[in-house]
Amino acid sequence: MGQLDNKTALVTGASTGIGLAIARRFAAEGATVYLTGRRKAELDAAVEEVSPRGIGIQSDVSKLEELDRVFAEIAERSGHLDVVVANAGVGDFGLLGAITEEEYERTTSINLKGKVFTVQKALPLLPAGASVILLSSSAARVGVPGLGVYAATKAAIRSLARTWAAELAGRGVRVNALTPGPITTPGGDEIRTAIPHGDTGGAPTPLGRVGHPDEVAATALYLAGDQSSFTTGAELLVDGGATQL
Repeated sequence: MGQLDNKTALVTGASTGIGLAIARRFAAEGATVYLTGRRKAELDAAVEEVSPRGIGIQSDVSKLEELDRVFAEIAERSGHLDVVVANAGVGDFGLLGAITEEEYERTTSINLKGKVFTVQKALPLLPAGASVILLSSSAARVGVPGLGVYAATKAAIRSLARTWAAELAGRGVRVNALTPGPITTPGGDEIRTAIPHGDTGGAPTPLGRVGHPDEVAATALYLAGDQSSFTTGAELLVDGGATQL
């Protein structure tokens, strides 16, 4: 028996990295998993990894009409969602004097607007006992040059987890923030390389290494399942102690 047997989950931004690792772990634990992503080839490859429990829906979370299509398909095929993992995000490097309006719009539209409307449009499908997991970042807790807009969106996500946990408590829906630190993913490696004095190995942690997406997925599994039934409005850090020690 799996921890998510007979559950239905949505993981946005699941084509690669942390999102894919979460989708893969949820499927291994018995869930039917809807995966979304912007790039068809990568999404198709991810669904193949998660099969036979994975269902791909190509979409961009920053476009509300595409979100409408995602939830219409989920409603038609499954009728409900037990778990929503709002993971889709981007991280552009830009020092204050060089930030462009285009970069600002891209980062905020995907990281913040995308999460707000993903969860809003999921509400009609969430039964009592459902779990909403918002992916934040340890960048929100430290001052890293060049990550100002990215970090601001991630700090907002942590705030939304508190507010939505309070709003949805009466429905029995839990909302928590999951906050990874430096994790080895294509996007994470790229942005760490852009940081002055950074390298492809990522920032050091007290544990002496960067994390693996599967380690974040294990924490997502805890938040998705019944073992966290009394946990809401919280932030769980998976950062090797980087922001605490």
